[in-house]
Amino acid sequence: MTRPAFSRLPVTVHLPLLLQALAQIKDSDWHSHFNSHYFSGDWSGVALISAIDALTELSHGHGKPVPRAPWLLDGRWQHALQDLPLDIVSARLLKLGPDSRIHEHRDYDLEGPEADLRLHIPLLSPPNVDFLLDGLRMPMEAGECWFLDLSRPHSVDNRDSRERVHLVIDCRPGPWLEQAIIEGASTTPKPGVGHAAQALEQFRRFLESEPPLCRTLQGVTDSEAFIAATLTLAAEQGLAFSREELRAAMRNGRRQWNEQWST
Repeated sequence: MTRPAFSRLPVTVHLPLLLQALAQIKDSDWHSHFNSHYFSGDWSGVALISAIDALTELSHGHGKPVPRAPWLLDGRWQHALQDLPLDIVSARLLKLGPDSRIHEHRDYDLEGPEADLRLHIPLLSPPNVDFLLDGLRMPMEAGECWFLDLSRPHSVDNRDSRERVHLVIDCRPGPWLEQAIIEGASTTPKPGVGHAAQALEQFRRFLESEPPLCRTLQGVTDSEAFIAATLTLAAEQGLAFSREELRAAMRNGRRQWNEQWST
């Protein structure tokens, strides 16, 4: 059976216990994410478990998983996950600060049937955060456990005034986890539309009602000039989306155009 792109697993995690453990993490424990070109604002993490050969505790590696200090010093992390029989490769806390964005990208190391599987457990999940997978907003709530195929295009936009924190766990594929993913898919909430996609759709409808403006934009052949002109026009209409979100929409449009001709 084909593995779904996303699934809310039918499991229970002890959210109050996880929040207690999170509260003990000191500000100095958080380190900026190593993929510095992938984000704007504040994206930082704390390693709980990571490979012994990883360049940094937040980086990927191929060696033996090693529990790090926060995991060893606070048994609440392990206790809260004790009902999940997972073969954990790495576990990290990832925080996205207010007005921060993770640009669209793909995690190619998660591609293929034998690749690790990534689970997200939202701990702090304010409402004005869009986690987009294949352009769709994942309706994740605090205390849930989601499988996400992040070898697909994905991005995160925190428009809230509060930080977003997820516990992110990479696991080896196994019968229990594969079955939980399949079982959870049937009860997983339907994905929604992100804020940027709504604004882009409103902008598209605006252009349809203004043919001269539409022709003006169509006449801009330089991509950077096109993006700048589009952002200016959108802002004049009170519509907000970023340069990266517009680029992602353009890439998605090209991808959909190409896919219609594939056999």
